[in-house]
Amino acid sequence: MEVEISWKPPPLEWVTLNSDSPVIPESDHATAGGLIRDHTGCCLAAFASNLEICSITRAELRGAVEGLQLAWERGYCRVRVELDFQCVVQLLHSQSTDHHHAVVIERFQELCTRDWEVLCYHIYREGNTCTDFLASRGHSLPLGTHLVPMFDPGLSHFIMYDCQGFSVPRLVVNES
Repeated sequence: MEVEISWKPPPLEWVTLNSDSPVIPESDHATAGGLIRDHTGCCLAAFASNLEICSITRAELRGAVEGLQLAWERGYCRVRVELDFQCVVQLLHSQSTDHHHAVVIERFQELCTRDWEVLCYHIYREGNTCTDFLASRGHSLPLGTHLVPMFDPGLSHFIMYDCQGFSVPRLVVNES
């Protein structure tokens, strides 16, 4: 079945953290990008990271941790984390510590136990396009995480589409 996918704003008094972390298959070079937005779609913070060589799973986990740490530092009390890699969302919800990514998973879970509300969801990549733009920026940056100006022209373009409800069709398997 075909469905229309678009970014959805969080409820009033919540912020949404979208994060994505692509890896170049030929080199395993990873980057991450993410942004925090309010219920109007306004960008409150954005980041791009140049990560060392790692797997897609570790890159996605690190992007989520970087974004959640940024949300904590900015003082947000209710955060919806949206990731487009279902496997990572499942890992973050798991209680297993017997995993080769356990250190990063435990860091995310430790952040979640602080005095705030954090919910983690899977979304389709078509609803996460701003993060693709931000993650691509990571390739040209020194190693580490860097804040991106909220009024960056390229980022503003994607945010405008999201706020206008721009959607993309996607074929989805009906699981019922």
